[in-house]
Amino acid sequence: MEWKDFTFTDYNFTYDENYNESCCDGSICDQETSMYFDSIFIPVLYSLALVVGLVGNGLVLVVLWKKRQYLNVTDIFILHLSIANILLLLTLPFWAVEAVYDWIFGSVLCKLTGALFKINFYCGIFMLCCISVDRYLSIVHAVQMYSRRKPIVTHCCCLMVWLFCLLLSIPDWIFLKDYKDSRRQRKTECAAEYPSDSWLLATRLLYHILGFILPALIIMFFYSCILLRLRRGSQCKQKKGAIRVIVALVVAFFIHWTPYNITLMIDTIQTNETIDPSNQTSCGTFTSLDVALTATTTLGYLHCCVHPVIYYVGLVSRKSFLWSESVDNSHTSAF
Repeated sequence: MEWKDFTFTDYNFTYDENYNESCCDGSICDQETSMYFDSIFIPVLYSLALVVGLVGNGLVLVVLWKKRQYLNVTDIFILHLSIANILLLLTLPFWAVEAVYDWIFGSVLCKLTGALFKINFYCGIFMLCCISVDRYLSIVHAVQMYSRRKPIVTHCCCLMVWLFCLLLSIPDWIFLKDYKDSRRQRKTECAAEYPSDSWLLATRLLYHILGFILPALIIMFFYSCILLRLRRGSQCKQKKGAIRVIVALVVAFFIHWTPYNITLMIDTIQTNETIDPSNQTSCGTFTSLDVALTATTTLGYLHCCVHPVIYYVGLVSRKSFLWSESVDNSHTSAF
């Protein structure tokens, strides 16, 4: 048996039809329990995320559209962030149908949906980083990253982010396919089939670095600098409101994505151990890991619902110091 006989996805652990997962006693582990959990949990939570996320991001787009002639740099980043969130949420119904039935949409739509999800996932994370950098320069140093009079420059920056995310989705365009998983009662699923363990480890490492660790460091550093700057200044309601918004943004990011990344790391370690016949793992362990991945993945998707609410409060209130153009011009808000 070679490593190429294994297939993986970013959020689940699957096998092809040439391999049956065995427990320590030699019996077949068909993951019926995790499949039943997925068929109930995923449709309900994905439907909730879709409705709430579309409403939340839609409200942000409505506010930005009404003020489209007065958008500042941060507003443009929020615009692209909301678009990315909406496109990501639109892929959830496909995964919900797969959880309840099978992947019935074919290989082409499998590649398209998977790549679209990956593009908008990365884009949403990177836009959050851009917002944190822009607010840091504006509030701490009173410097605008881009000219407000030339919004096209900011849009071009966002376009570069979209193109970079498109490059990161190339493995999905290549390796995603629909196939029958013998471990899951020959259910047809949309998953990635990598040619070697190097590809799997590379894609997992790329995700952990670019999709979580690096953005987390950027967000923590720049928002921490903003908090320190605000706390050193004279206290006012605007600054207190800004501190609350910043804390909410950082806490929301880590609450939604930390559990998934920890679970995915455990899944990667467990996957490597499974290759060694002496390290066979019980069905209970695999089932628990599958359920944990499903739950934490859904929690991550709900991030698309929470962030628009936080931004929407800041946008419509016009009171948060966070949305001002600079520390020295705190009362000149784009909204």
